[in-house]
Amino acid sequence: MEEPPFSEAPPLPDWLAEQLPYRRRMFTSGGYRMHFIDEGSGPAVLMQHGNPMWCFLWRKVIRELLQQQVRVIAPDLVGMGLSDKPRDPGVHTLAYHGRQLSELIRALDLQEITIVGQDWGGPVSGLAAALNPERVAGAVFANTSLRLPRKQPRVTPFHRFANRPVISDLAFRLFNFPMPMLPKVQGDPSSLGPAEMRAYRYPLRRFRDRTAPLALARMVPTRLEHPSIGQLVKIDRWARQFGGPVELVWGCRDPILGRALHGNLELFPDARVTKTDAGHFLQEEVPVNLAAAILRVIFSGTTEKSPL
Repeated sequence: MEEPPFSEAPPLPDWLAEQLPYRRRMFTSGGYRMHFIDEGSGPAVLMQHGNPMWCFLWRKVIRELLQQQVRVIAPDLVGMGLSDKPRDPGVHTLAYHGRQLSELIRALDLQEITIVGQDWGGPVSGLAAALNPERVAGAVFANTSLRLPRKQPRVTPFHRFANRPVISDLAFRLFNFPMPMLPKVQGDPSSLGPAEMRAYRYPLRRFRDRTAPLALARMVPTRLEHPSIGQLVKIDRWARQFGGPVELVWGCRDPILGRALHGNLELFPDARVTKTDAGHFLQEEVPVNLAAAILRVIFSGTTEKSPL
């Protein structure tokens, strides 16, 4: 008998369940289970994290959003969070993750979605949107990059390191890299203190579950012939043609993608921009700004009064 696509998520430890008191479900597609939060009712907000995080990253934003009548859906990428963790690094392509998110959207039959993406969550949700353009009504992007590179990509020291064989495998698997470095990419390093880091480490506590962070780091294009480029063509085309409301919320103290705002404005020249002093994982530092942008996008063009 074929396994039903949806099931309830396994329980969390008490200390973690207290911080994530939302309905959680599992979605099975292509042999792997994807964990996701599905809470509230009303217009759908689909929020996608990046590397090496999981839906816990959105908890403060979710708390703000649920003060209004909205439905919040926050998936964990396969390989991350509480989703299944295949050990084959070849699973982790932009095409795969975009298709997996697309399957979830269709299985839930989501309509008039506001997509929200940060880090790899931007391209992944952008690709899902390109595969389902009729289902997406608005978008909010934060510290990400969706633009197709037109010339040889500039490779950061982090991504140069990630593409060095053996040494990068040891660092990511043995030392759970880049987890120990995360506070250093924040505007306020204390925003990722011991309590937060305990929660972020939890899904990757076993060596055998640490395939995805390195594989996702290697998904970043280092050359114009990189496998991700073909999917970025689709994302770039969708973004330039998208006619719905878009907001960009930016952590300007992000050493990774703080300078990527200009490229996203090229794709979305009419987007409203909110600049902040946050770092890379701005969900921890400025959740109210993110929630405000999401709600403005949801309620823009409606006859009912916006909550903001």
